[in-house]
Parts: sequence; structure tokens; C-alpha cells
Amino acid sequence: MLLVRFHRSFFKPSMERRLTAILAADVVGYSRLMGADETDTFNRLKEVRDELISSHIARHQGRVVKLTGDGMLLEFSSVVSAVTCAVEIQRSMRAWNDKQPDAPRLEFRIGVNLGDVIVEGDDIYGDGVNVAARLESIADPGGVIISGSVREQVANLLEHTFEEMGEQWLKNIEHPVRSYRVLFDEVSAEGNGGSAPPSKSKASHKPSIAVLPFVNMSGDPEQEYFSDGITEDIITDLSKVSGLSVVARNSSFTYKGKIVKAQQIGRELGVDFMVEGSVRKSGARVRVTGQLIDSKDATQIWAERFDRDLTDIFAIQDEITHAIVAQLKVKLLPQEAESIGQDPTDNVEAYTYYLRGRDFLHRRSKHYCRIARQMFAKAVALDPNYARAYAGMADCDSFLYLNYRVDVPVDALLATTEKALSLDNTLPEAHASRGHALAAARRYPEANAEFEKAIALDPNLFEAYYGYARASFAEGHLEEAARLFERASQLRPDDYQSVCLLIHIYRSLGRTADCKDAARRGIELAEKELSAHPDDPRPAHLGAGALFELGEMERAREWVSRALAIDPDDPLTLYNVACGLTKLREYDQAFALLERAIAGGGPELVNWVKYDSDLDGLRNDPRYPALLARVNELFPDTK
Repeated sequence: MLLVRFHRSFFKPSMERRLTAILAADVVGYSRLMGADETDTFNRLKEVRDELISSHIARHQGRVVKLTGDGMLLEFSSVVSAVTCAVEIQRSMRAWNDKQPDAPRLEFRIGVNLGDVIVEGDDIYGDGVNVAARLESIADPGGVIISGSVREQVANLLEHTFEEMGEQWLKNIEHPVRSYRVLFDEVSAEGNGGSAPPSKSKASHKPSIAVLPFVNMSGDPEQEYFSDGITEDIITDLSKVSGLSVVARNSSFTYKGKIVKAQQIGRELGVDFMVEGSVRKSGARVRVTGQLIDSKDATQIWAERFDRDLTDIFAIQDEITHAIVAQLKVKLLPQEAESIGQDPTDNVEAYTYYLRGRDFLHRRSKHYCRIARQMFAKAVALDPNYARAYAGMADCDSFLYLNYRVDVPVDALLATTEKALSLDNTLPEAHASRGHALAAARRYPEANAEFEKAIALDPNLFEAYYGYARASFAEGHLEEAARLFERASQLRPDDYQSVCLLIHIYRSLGRTADCKDAARRGIELAEKELSAHPDDPRPAHLGAGALFELGEMERAREWVSRALAIDPDDPLTLYNVACGLTKLREYDQAFALLERAIAGGGPELVNWVKYDSDLDGLRNDPRYPALLARVNELFPDTK
């Protein structure tokens, strides 16, 4: 007889894996709600979980994997059940909120994914879970986003419309994820409680389309703002057509300056068609070419060249939009036709100034912001009823006041935003600008409400997320600020500032891996911006902060020297250089620079001085109390 003795580890069960449907949900603005009324928020969330959400989960045989303070992770054996449960939760939450009109709305974002997971006890891990969580983070308040793997399973089993969002680069996910927004409001739930699968005949498919950046053919790089502006306005107009699924700017603009085959773009963005073109602006004349292409085989469906006076630019945009709608045989509803036909201004010179102002404002530095304001002011002078231009002026004033203590009365800020809203109360940019101004006045609950309105009107509005993130930071709601900055950086993947600001927030939250990732990405983006605009100190000093974070001290010193050479008196430059010197323990110079920064900086900059973890090395220095006293003297009620 052969006796074999096995080590007991031989019998250790192997790691269990399974394919499952994962639902991730999170409360919108939870930190803000808790800050406003902690007890009420906690009790209301417990109520909806216990009395409303739990019944939906049970009905669809879901399992609660874990509950967090403001979120939940659920598992379903059926993908159809997971999506149906998500939709029912959102519909029920809407009805529940409507019954409490005087209370702050409690809303969820939900992401659903089908993926392989690792099972350990009652918990699940792996990319399948991570993708669901990341999809949730980009969902609209009260909305549901699903992955392509889920869409393939439920396409003919549910009557909801699935709006193509293209390939989304999700945080810490190696490959882009094809994503879809569930448009469950477009279908009546009457008769089936919103849960019974409908007949396949009711399923619909909306043509999906991407508008690639129109090429600037003017021979002048400074005219880039004009071709980009036309592209963005065509995207906006097509997005108003309910019969089309239009890829957002952040996805289509990743192809700017690249030569990529139509079939590849179609696969990567998950679209049926694409629009590309060019713009040549010369004096009072403009030439715009446009073509509609089938992404499956690169067939040209429609093409046109417009040689017109510059004053016809809005008519050209309208003609392009209507031609695309006609070629795709999409029904244009009367209100959609009216909306598309509403030109933002009847003065093309004002429009040109507005586009230039918007381009300068996106750089968000003192020098460019002042130029941007001049552009917006000229637009308003040419057209006193130009709502977008008033919103732009207010954004400039808010930025300059918050960061540079420019003498702009807060009442004047608010009046400018009121003017924009009085001209167009449906303009998302105007609500975002109102949010900026209210944040400058430290009226944060009202500011947050305006940012939410802007996002509801345009879920892809970068300015709303960016301003909302800064306001959340000022309130000390770091988790919320991180989520909003993450969304802003998704909407503008080339924006180095959102990424660099995330470095500070991640560090304060103890998210070390995320902090390092943001620093690497921030350096890459800041370097590109510095190359494009060598006269701007902002990418240099923010990039230096990212280099300090990664321990690249010599290179960081080079960037610091460059920032100080460009503008040695800029308070934001002085502040960020001081943060870097603190890491090097060069405290004498750090204190000297901070004193100068405080002397010229605004309330938002001072907030960073008081709370930024970059300056922790100075807190125990005997000079710090005097510095803090000076801060409190200038702005006694910051944060």
C-alpha cells in the first residue's frame, strides 16, 4: 500500500470566479447634503434603502454585496434583471423626490456592467466591479449607464432606448469601454410596471453619429478657435435632435489632428456615421466643407462646400445640420427645428469675439482671462442681447475675483449672471456662470443648485463640473470634488488643470495610487500646454507640482524657474512654487512666497493656503500662526 501524505494547502479551494451582472449606485452630492443637514440626509437615505430600494432588489433576485455611506454594490444573475432594477430604482426615486418638493433632492447615479469577478466570501472584486463603479461616476443624476456587454444582452429584451456614448476612457480602466445611456423616460411603463420585457417590435435604434473636429484651413493657427467653435456648435445642434445619438465633444475631439480611417473611428466610438469637414476664414469670407460618411465602409453619403460671406455662418451650420438629418431620414420635431433655428446672436462679429473669448477662458490664467473678458465685452457691445457673452464675462470676473482679488463687487458678478439668465433661462452656460458667481459670494447651497441645473440641461458641460468641483473643495467636500474633477477631465481629456488639481485632493483623501496616476497624466498634459502657450505660467507651476509629487526634483526646479521667469508676481505661481519648496524643506523661501501670494490672492487661493496638505510641513513652524492670522484678517469667513 502506498501512503501519500499531502500538505493541507493542497486541498485549499481554488479562487472562485464567475460571470455576473453588477450594479453600482452612488448618491449625487452626498457630502454636500451631509454638510447641510447630516441627520436629515442619513435618515432619508436609510428610508429609501429600507422602504423603497430593497423591494426592487428582492423582486429581481438581486444580492446586496455591500453598502457604503452613500452608495451600494449589487449583484444579479440576470442582466435583464439588473437593468430593469436600475430603471425601477430611478423611477421610484423620482416619484419619491416629487412628493417632497421642499426637501433637497436625493438622487442616485447608477452604472451596470456584465463582467468576470473574483468571489471571496460575500464580497466580489475585479475589473467587472471596477467598470460598473466607473460607469456610475459618469452617469447623469437620476440616470443609468450600461456597458457594451450589457447592451448586447438586453438589446431585444427591453423596450428602453439605449443612447450610444461611444468608447469611454474610464479612470484606472486599461481599455476604453463602450457605453450607453438608458433612456427609460421615452417609453411608457403603463401596464407592465416598467419591468416586463416588451415585444421585440418595440425596440428602436437611433442612428449614432460623431462630429470630428473641423480642420482649420486658414493657414493661421490663431484661427483654430473658429473651426473648433463651429464644430462644437454643430455637435450642440445635432444633440437637440431626439432621433439621433450624438457622441459628446470629449470623445470626438480625441481625433483632432490625427489621420485615422473611418472604419476604425466607427469601431472605437461605436457610431454608424461621422461628420468631418474644414473651415477657411479669410476677411469677410468663409469657406466651409462638410461630408457625412458611413463608418462601416467609409462611403460618402453627402458632401457640400459653402462659399459665403462670414455673416452667413449660422445659416451654414443650420444647413449642415438639416442636411444630415435629411440624409439619415430622421424626423425633426417642431420644437427641435425651432431650437436649431435659434441663432445665439444675429451679429457674426459678436459671435467671433465670443468664440475667441471662450478659447482664452479655457486656459484659466490671469493674463488670458483678462483678454477673454475683453472679447466677451466686445461681443456684448455689438449685441446687448447675447446671453452667452454675458455668461462669459461673469465667468472671467468670478475667476479673477476668487484667485486675484480683482476689485469686482460680488453684487456686480451676480447682476451679470442675472442678465444672462433673463435673456435665456434655458442656457446651461448661464446657470453654470450663476453657480460660479454664487460660489464667489460663498453662497454654496445656491451655487450647487445652479450647477445641478446646468448639468441637467447639458450633462456634458465641462464648465459646470469644473466650477462645481472647485465649490465643493471650498466647502471641504473632498470626495465630491474628486468625483466632479474626474468627470471634468473626462469631458476635456486635454485639460491639464483638472488633473493637476486632483493631485492635491487625492493626497488629502489618502488615495496614493490615484495621486501618482494624476501626477503622471498632469505632467504630460501640462507639457503640451506649455509648448503651445510658452507665455503662460500656469502649466509650468501646476506641472512643477506634479513633478514634485513624483520626486522628480531637478526637473521640477526647472519648471519652477520657468514659471517665475514668465510671471514672477503671479499669486497662483507664487503659491504653487511655495508648495514645491515645502517638499524640499526650503521653508524660508516658501514662507516669503506665501506672504506675497496672500497679499495678491483672492479667497479661493487663501482657502488652499489654509487647508492644502502640500503645506503640512509648515504647520508646526513658529511663523505659521502669523501667516494664518493674516489669512483670517483678509478673509475671516473662508470655507
